[in-house]
Amino acid sequence: MLPVLGMLFDGVAYGMLLFLMSVGLSVTLGMMNFVNLAHCSFAMLGGYVTVTLMNDAGWPFFATLPIAFVAVAAASVVLERVFFRRFYHAGELPQCLLTIGIVFVSIAAAAYIYGTDQQPVQLPDYLQGSLHLMGLDFAVYRLVLIAIALAITVLLVVTVEATRFGAKVRAAVNNQRMARGLGIDVDTLFAVTFALGSGLAGLGGALAIAMLGLDPSFALTYLIYVLIVVAVGGLGSIAGSFAAAMLLGVVDMAGKYYIPAFGSILIYVVMLAMIMARPAGLFGRR
Repeated sequence: MLPVLGMLFDGVAYGMLLFLMSVGLSVTLGMMNFVNLAHCSFAMLGGYVTVTLMNDAGWPFFATLPIAFVAVAAASVVLERVFFRRFYHAGELPQCLLTIGIVFVSIAAAAYIYGTDQQPVQLPDYLQGSLHLMGLDFAVYRLVLIAIALAITVLLVVTVEATRFGAKVRAAVNNQRMARGLGIDVDTLFAVTFALGSGLAGLGGALAIAMLGLDPSFALTYLIYVLIVVAVGGLGSIAGSFAAAMLLGVVDMAGKYYIPAFGSILIYVVMLAMIMARPAGLFGRR
């Protein structure tokens, strides 16, 4: 059982990262039906903000995290105002072409500024090493990562379920036309939600550096995993994104632990099975 517990721990930590990077895309896709393939570019930007502040400015790791969130949220607002808003009613193909173009531009910009090598990051001493419990060694950083992600999940659920802002978001997700009829400013609501979701992706990207690494291909490599989480979890569902991220994180890690020759395709097999069983996702309504 000890190796299984170790695998589950690593899978949950990986799933938490997937959740942070995907939940914003799930909500914005469910609200506005906008296909934003550039979502992982925001995650990559958050990672580069953290790397720059730590390596060039000497900032502590935790001090860079809120800056990564705010910087990415601000950048997403600019892109939403300048580009995305013009394509809300343009159809899926123009949206895909626009946002995948932004992905390639972000990759080229990152390669030009930072080079193509993995970016080094030195975590503080108290986040290195491991904690020995029940005969297993648990990496301290992954424990902290799980704690941060759980705290953010609780905050998101409370915000969506117990605040006026959350009620407006739920109304817009369930029936945008009715929400407009009730006087809700859906466009402003979407811009704010889009910024929050992108900021969370940037935070996830900053937290992911120590586990996943960071190079210009990040925006394209992990886009696939984020889209799988959204598809399996269901559009507009925080609970669905969380459940799908945990499931896929554990499945992906189990495949790499026990069947490394085929581990990289196991996540796609599970995705196909889940979508065939529940085409709208685990918690999706449409």
